[in-house]
Amino acid sequence: MSERFTDKVAIVTGSSYGIGLATAQQLAQEGAQVVICARGQEKLDEAAASITDEGGKVEAVALDLAELDAFEQLINTTAEKYGRLDVLVNNATMTRHGMISGMSLDNWRKNFSVTADATFIGTKTAMEIMVKQGSGAIVNVSSSCGNKAAKGVAGYSAAKAAMTQFSHCAAMEVAHTGVRVNVVVPGSVDTPANQAATQGNKNVQETLENAIPMLRSGTAQELANAIAFLASDDASFITGVELPVDGGKLTELYVPAILS
Repeated sequence: MSERFTDKVAIVTGSSYGIGLATAQQLAQEGAQVVICARGQEKLDEAAASITDEGGKVEAVALDLAELDAFEQLINTTAEKYGRLDVLVNNATMTRHGMISGMSLDNWRKNFSVTADATFIGTKTAMEIMVKQGSGAIVNVSSSCGNKAAKGVAGYSAAKAAMTQFSHCAAMEVAHTGVRVNVVVPGSVDTPANQAATQGNKNVQETLENAIPMLRSGTAQELANAIAFLASDDASFITGVELPVDGGKLTELYVPAILS
């Protein structure tokens, strides 16, 4: 196993399951001291145990990312406790799906509360620490919904698009300091959240997968691999990019195949 994150400190939000957990596990396996956070204490404890069982170093903090002051405090406390902060992965999100005609302003805003607002606070706070260090990497986890349109996800899509463009601006502001900011763009990923969204309907899942050029969903580990790459020194000259990890979906032109 590579040791790209030996002696480094990382925070991963929304890390009790799915992409966040796989990312935390990957960073810990590669030597990082990882701080994981999510709302549910029980799931968080299980996630922490999965990391320590593999010999990783982890601290678990129960936290609602919509509580922005608490999130800012977590980042600052982590840097003070461990003497540095090398990686921040803004993975947590909050979704309120629904058609625009029936969406309340409150639910519209809830889509932004974690996806955009917490990403802003987390990125801003981490950047201040990392700029003083002269190094650091922030990876924000967006979605293909932030690039393409679909019915029923206007709030979620708008929040993810905001996250992506904010990340581009952040990257430009600190590029000269040694701090990098990049975005990973997942497509359909086989996670508990996506399974819940399809309600276990195999026909729906097959339809989704058949619409992907690679004819399958991604895995949480495949997303973790991409996030770890962008967070590592292997990507030392990469900043301000959107990296789709989606089986080719964003690249595809939506017309019937002319040649087979």
